[in-house]
Amino acid sequence: MTKLKALIFDVDGTLAETERDAHRVAFNETFAAHDLDWDWSVKLYGDLLAVTGGKERMKFYAKQYHPSDPPLSDQYIAELHKEKTARYQEIITNNPIPLRPGVRRLIEEARAEGIRLAISTTTSPENVSSLLENSLTADAMSWFEVVAAGDIVEAKKPASDIYDYALKELKLKPEECLAFEDSGNGIRSALGANIPTIITVNDYTAHEDFTGAKLVLNNLGEPDQAFTVLAGDAGDAKYVDMAMLHKMI
Repeated sequence: MTKLKALIFDVDGTLAETERDAHRVAFNETFAAHDLDWDWSVKLYGDLLAVTGGKERMKFYAKQYHPSDPPLSDQYIAELHKEKTARYQEIITNNPIPLRPGVRRLIEEARAEGIRLAISTTTSPENVSSLLENSLTADAMSWFEVVAAGDIVEAKKPASDIYDYALKELKLKPEECLAFEDSGNGIRSALGANIPTIITVNDYTAHEDFTGAKLVLNNLGEPDQAFTVLAGDAGDAKYVDMAMLHKMI
């Protein structure tokens, strides 16, 4: 029988609802500071999330929405992204975004059992640390044995590269892990690495295709706040805990 040895978490939208009120705001503040007539509304940003990676998202937006403007150089895009990252970290530090229901509890349960923890995300390592240190605990980065993030691999989600990297660093087989994602790009990435995946949707991703997911939930749930099962079979469980996860492997 295969034994569950590690949980691998996506970050934005999975651990916390960071996209709308932190990343999007940081982008818009950066654009304004550079006198760019770009403003990403809540709806538009949701559309742009189909493109993974902040630099890639800006390049896509410039090409699709401002095709007649002079193209921005890769160096300038990188400068914008660096400034945006700093603004994001300031937002997260000054107004920490709460973790989604069940996230803290499940991570603490996993640690108590000796289950290994990893991160697999397209966001930058700096953004990961800012969120974890301000919304989880000051030493949270040390809780995660592997942090596969940002440009550590060339191809971003939905390519499987970031999960392939995490598996290599963990020295584990895909079937010994469970991935937690919130988006169509995320599940395609995890399943591309053959890792069983649980989805917790959010307002931006609820309409996406999660074919192949072990479970699709509204969130991980809490003992006093049951999750809603959108697809899959959770049995009698009302919230995701380690006992439930061991049965899924």
